[in-house]
Amino acid sequence: MNKTAFITGITGQDGSYLAELLLGEGYHVHGLVRRASTINTSRIDHLYEDPHTPNARLQLHYGDITDAARLSSLLRSIEPDEVYNLAGQSHVKVSFDSPDYTTETIAMGTIRLLEAVREQSDRKPIRFYQASSSEMFGSAPPPQSESTPFKPRSPYGCAKACAFHQVVNYREAYGLHASNGILFNHESPRRGETFVTRKIAKACAMISRGRQQYLHLGNLEAKRDWGWAPDYVRAMWLMLQQDAPSDYVIATGEQHTVREFCQLAFEQIGRDYQGHVRMDERYLRPAEVDSLCGDASKARSALGWEPLTTFEHVVSFMVNAECMSLGEKLTECRNG
Repeated sequence: MNKTAFITGITGQDGSYLAELLLGEGYHVHGLVRRASTINTSRIDHLYEDPHTPNARLQLHYGDITDAARLSSLLRSIEPDEVYNLAGQSHVKVSFDSPDYTTETIAMGTIRLLEAVREQSDRKPIRFYQASSSEMFGSAPPPQSESTPFKPRSPYGCAKACAFHQVVNYREAYGLHASNGILFNHESPRRGETFVTRKIAKACAMISRGRQQYLHLGNLEAKRDWGWAPDYVRAMWLMLQQDAPSDYVIATGEQHTVREFCQLAFEQIGRDYQGHVRMDERYLRPAEVDSLCGDASKARSALGWEPLTTFEHVVSFMVNAECMSLGEKLTECRNG
């Protein structure tokens, strides 16, 4: 019998890849979409056009993670087997400007959804996945694992830490099958354009065609553990297939600076990044997270998960996708 899943944040990078994966596994997928004046479903529009994915298996519902009544009514009507919570204000720098909204959508939003799941647990058991973040570790020295204390350095990291502990609390207090995936940075061509990796990739394509000259960035020495988003959503799904819930770090175990990402990205178009990248203090955070690198040993042993895509391929895929969006191939960008 086919399973049913409910995804908040389905229109985001991770939500779109997760929907693809679940539909491929035969699930009926329902997604929560915020009503907006502009259409915001571009990352999942192709799923409606795929002849192998009948529209009946993918349904979208208007609602918001801030609306507890709507969340409860949706879970009552959908009766999902699995709930994936990927919603919330997701940009770390923006969280300093909008700490209230960030906390409301991430911390309080998670509590609302957990309550909705708990209310339905007597009728039907629901497995719950929470999108936690490496930003919870903040200033804790790497490598960071499930046992590393949280030391967040942003309203985003603090909100994610609160949501993490609420998931653990609901698991222990009510016996919910609720798991946290502590995902380190994971990228793809579907990454939001304000995120540094997408910003770099897009700038490379534009610069290669003479449409842009400089790329302005913040801290070039920040060290991150970068993976490939489709690899990471597979880990989300695997967590909810386990007999018992738990919390897992999902990471590559490799660390690279923003400067390294720039250097490799510009090499894809045959340019030296130093001639185009400019440091701009406007993009610095009030409190920096200098070094993140995850230890995913638990996920490898318990889930049988491991990253399949190298850092070099992540960068290449992203730059190539931006060149393709200009109607050109990467080789043409290099020759530009």
